[in-house]
Amino acid sequence: MLEYETVVTRREQLDEIGLTAAEVGSVLDAVADVVEPVVLRFLWRPQLKDPDDEMVLETAVNGGADRIATFNTRHLSEAARAFGIRTERPVAIWREIQGGRI
Repeated sequence: MLEYETVVTRREQLDEIGLTAAEVGSVLDAVADVVEPVVLRFLWRPQLKDPDDEMVLETAVNGGADRIATFNTRHLSEAARAFGIRTERPVAIWREIQGGRI
């Protein structure tokens, strides 16, 4: 959650998604209320060029995720696909959740 907060509240990210830092904080608070902790039972490293991204992939794999919401699809997509996980930009997932209304 701290990683999400750090990245998504960067000025360029806020400009991209059209939200304020306070609005992002509200969304992250709502997410924190419903997430289930994932215990890392297996480490799949190395899979990615950027070691800082490994934790994201490992969490998704160990948590049984079917997709990863990320602005970093370029780095995660290929490795995630190997585990049957799709990567999509957050706005695409948000549109899907909203039934295509944005």
